[in-house]
Amino acid sequence: MAELIARHHRDEEAARDYLERLLWPDGPVCPKCGVNEAYKLDGETTRGGLYKCAGCRAPFTVTMGTIFEGSHIPLHKWLFAIYLMCSWKKGISAHQLWRSVWGVDEETGKTKGSYKTAWFMAQRIRWTLGQEPAVSTLARAEIDECYIGGKVRTGGNRYHWSPSGRPQPMPRKKLRRDAKIPSRPG
Repeated sequence: MAELIARHHRDEEAARDYLERLLWPDGPVCPKCGVNEAYKLDGETTRGGLYKCAGCRAPFTVTMGTIFEGSHIPLHKWLFAIYLMCSWKKGISAHQLWRSVWGVDEETGKTKGSYKTAWFMAQRIRWTLGQEPAVSTLARAEIDECYIGGKVRTGGNRYHWSPSGRPQPMPRKKLRRDAKIPSRPG
């Protein structure tokens, strides 16, 4: 873990280079027209990672069309937050994300950054991970551990309410270990 953080999350430039290699393995691709021919704009006043499309002449960066677009949060903090949210098997709260990403100031003992920013990042990352294209862009996904459903309930209410409004005994069904679970039509 420390090696991953040291390589890709140390500063903005290293994080941008990592994201460019990940999203553009064959070179930069224009998000507007899809042309694979672009040249890098280098200059003292241009921001880092800026490219210009040879086809439509539009400037673009690797963050265009992603959750990072228009964000003032440094890219290496975004990547570290994504890493933390994906590595904890039960998820991570926005408060823990805030403390982990921004850290605690040694002099004052207070956490740097803002809780609202960490909450915003967590919401955006959760929304993105729930979208279909985020899953389909991966060549292979490996699932480590998974929690499906809740605890097995014992006993409970013996009655359920019928449409007529009267309680009726609930049918008891026991599933065998080799029984097939019926799927819902849908």
